[in-house]
Amino acid sequence: MTKKRKRPDDFQKIKFKVGKKKLKPNNVTETSFKTKAIYVPDQLKENGTLPTNNRKLNVKELLTQLHHYNAGVKQGALTGLKDLLAQHSSVIDAHLSSIVTEVAAVFTDKDSAVRVAAVRLLRFLAPRTSEEQIGPFFPLISAHLSSAMTHIVEGIQEDALKVLDILLDHYPALLIDHSGVLLKNFVELISHQKLSKGLGKGGKASAWMLSVNPDRRFTSQQWHLSVLVRLKKLLSALTQGMKREEAEEEAFELKELPKPGTQGASEISWEQLATKQQSVHLYEHSGSQPWVNSQFKLRSLVDGGAGSEGAVASADSLKSFMQTLLPLMIECWVEACPPQFGVPIHGSKVDSDSMLLMQQVISIIQLLWKRALQQDETCQMRSWLRDGYLEDFKHHFMKHFPYSVQAATKQKKKKISKSEKDDASLFTDCLDHDMLNLTICQVMVALTSAPTLQQDTAWLEKIRYFVTENLEDGSILTPKQLSAMVGLVWKLVHIQRSRAATEALLKAVYSRYKQKGLALPVRTVLLKFFSGLYLRDSETNPHISGSRVLSRWLAGLPLQLVQLGSRNPVLSAQLIDTIHAAVARSHKELILSLQSCACRLYDPQDGTLVLLPTSSQQHLVQLLYFLPSISSELLSCLSRCCTMGRLSTSLATFLIRILHVRSSFSGWPCAVNDNTLTDADYFSFLFSTLSGCSAEELTWLQRSSRNPHVIQTALSPIRLYLTDLDLFLHHYAMTEVVCHCLSSVKSRSQCFDVLQTAVCKYLGVLTIIPDSTAGAVLNTVGKLLSPACSPSENLLKFLASCCYIVLHVISAEKNNSEHAPKREMLWGSCLSALTSSPHLMRLMLQGLHISEASQEELRITAQILRLLLQHFQLRSYLTNNMGLVQQIVQDITNHKKGDIQEQWLAELHYCFSILLPAQSTGHSIANSICS
Repeated sequence: MTKKRKRPDDFQKIKFKVGKKKLKPNNVTETSFKTKAIYVPDQLKENGTLPTNNRKLNVKELLTQLHHYNAGVKQGALTGLKDLLAQHSSVIDAHLSSIVTEVAAVFTDKDSAVRVAAVRLLRFLAPRTSEEQIGPFFPLISAHLSSAMTHIVEGIQEDALKVLDILLDHYPALLIDHSGVLLKNFVELISHQKLSKGLGKGGKASAWMLSVNPDRRFTSQQWHLSVLVRLKKLLSALTQGMKREEAEEEAFELKELPKPGTQGASEISWEQLATKQQSVHLYEHSGSQPWVNSQFKLRSLVDGGAGSEGAVASADSLKSFMQTLLPLMIECWVEACPPQFGVPIHGSKVDSDSMLLMQQVISIIQLLWKRALQQDETCQMRSWLRDGYLEDFKHHFMKHFPYSVQAATKQKKKKISKSEKDDASLFTDCLDHDMLNLTICQVMVALTSAPTLQQDTAWLEKIRYFVTENLEDGSILTPKQLSAMVGLVWKLVHIQRSRAATEALLKAVYSRYKQKGLALPVRTVLLKFFSGLYLRDSETNPHISGSRVLSRWLAGLPLQLVQLGSRNPVLSAQLIDTIHAAVARSHKELILSLQSCACRLYDPQDGTLVLLPTSSQQHLVQLLYFLPSISSELLSCLSRCCTMGRLSTSLATFLIRILHVRSSFSGWPCAVNDNTLTDADYFSFLFSTLSGCSAEELTWLQRSSRNPHVIQTALSPIRLYLTDLDLFLHHYAMTEVVCHCLSSVKSRSQCFDVLQTAVCKYLGVLTIIPDSTAGAVLNTVGKLLSPACSPSENLLKFLASCCYIVLHVISAEKNNSEHAPKREMLWGSCLSALTSSPHLMRLMLQGLHISEASQEELRITAQILRLLLQHFQLRSYLTNNMGLVQQIVQDITNHKKGDIQEQWLAELHYCFSILLPAQSTGHSIANSICS
């Protein structure tokens, strides 16, 4: 029997074994998923309110790291802070207080790398922060700097000087306010107090002596040089901007040392003064910049505490500081140039390092002397300094004078750090043996005076020989060196007061002045020296006024002015001012030289007058008053300068007035200079100016009949050339002045005869004339013509033709608004001429041949007649010529083509019938014309 196969159940239950994972059903839904991160740097900032640097650190975190004990962390914080400020400049303004406070605190950090990073950060920050921003925190910076300068660690002292360099370059004014403590710190940097304080030579207190530290990485001489360079910069900042300092440096410049009562001259316009538009107040010390000499001094607004220039704030404190510093400076000098130098020889050579140190020493002494002049104006400080230190100065400074640099021997190259390179560049910029010698001379000459001249003859002779030799040998001198050199000459001339010594010194300066190819600044320095010497002291010092060298220099100024031209307007202005002062003092040689160069100076094409600015032009025009004689050639040049427009209108009229004063018609009781300007040349100048053109230009104009600017008409033989509006206005203004000059001639009839002869001879034969010339002649004749004058027939015919062509232009250009000023002036000129002579009106009417006119000319002629009829004063002249007027109106009506009556013709008939007198004959004439 077979077994049946058991079929599986539909819903079979699965048995699970213990420890086995339960299987997932077949219809389970997969819910798992995968993700990937997106990296966005800006979204990962821990603090989104403050900007961060490349290391993701903001300013607060970086400043906090400056308090870390590890030097590397602090250095990294300073470097990161610099990067942050470079990327985000707004952080400087927002956190300046915190930055300055934390950075200043690390000036005295014991690690050199941290201090170097702090100096770099300060050098980056200083140009981006103004004095107003850093000012409130500067006392804190000054305190940390003072602490660093007096620190016991030499490296901190060296880095403190670098910080001082940055502050001197960017905040000198703030540093000056806190310089009292810093100056004392400089003394402590190079010296230490003696154990026993005694009195040195001459009773001078010497409680300090130079210090030598063998452990320092620099030699003592190099360290002293490094300190003294900074001390010199600080003292220079203290003495800058003071008037007395400028006077000592460039005393030969007149503008630097004004005389009492002459400074601040008021600008006066005589035209405004004459019309009472300007008033002049004559008070003592008045002007734009009053000069006040008072014994009282105002207290500085800066708090005068111990930190505000305490060491040099007063004369007593300055003297105490000098008593401490000057012996140290002499010791530094001895260190650089020891007494064992050898027998005194001329031109002693020293090495470059010693030369640098000597230069700093003598410069510091000079700056202290300048500061003493600022504090003490009674010269008591001079006497004290001379009594106490002159012997030392003579023994050490003048023993081997002058000095030169010894050629350096070649040495093996060795690696130099960046800081050493910066120091080397700072020192080598100061190396100048010529300035060393000049500064020694300035210091020594400042200690002498006229009463002590006999005692100082020996070393003064050395200085005088040095100055003259350097000026005469032709060596190249910089403007600074030359300025110091001629400043020495200035002082020596005023101290010695010897004609022979003065002549030798001025001869040396003049030999330098005559050299060719001098640089412009050098030429300017020499010019200011001579001009200041002549203008200031030539009248009060006989040994200067009688100098042949100075007279020779003055005589060459006009030729130099011609050669200079417009290449340097400032230098030309200085030359003109000196020439003006000299001719006002009647310097014969200069006046003769000016006379010989006058035509070249006032040449209308390329003369100095037309090339310089307006201010210099006015001073040059004023020189015409002082010329011994004015030739016809010079007058021709002056006339062309006026008419060509190369001078302004006011200056051209000023020139004409000066020549009028020089003439015999000025109305003065006696002439300015006898026989300097003949009447014939004067009238020729006035007529040339009145015509406005030269003979060559008028001749050329006659060949320009086809020029579009030439206006012609069949009713006038003269054609008119339309000039530019600006040139026309310029010419019209000169015409008014010429009329005034001619009107001042007492014999009016003779003056008119001269004028009409010139007009008929030179203008009456022309067919084309400029409108400005026509207007000028009509205006002048109208003002000069009087019953005593008898005008010729040729003149009246020429004037009649001019009147009609001018009136023709006025009517033709009536709608041109740009030329409205010209039309007004031309109409005034015609009116002046027509009202001055009734016969002139008749000649103009007789010259109107209507039959030859075109239709357009008929319209213009009708407008001219209507314009004349409307004028009240001319109406009487037209009434006297009633027949001519009636005939002209009748001819215009007859020759008008077309049956339709034009508006202009109707207006002419109306004016003719209404404005003429209501006479019976007039009525009949008007009715016949209108019919």
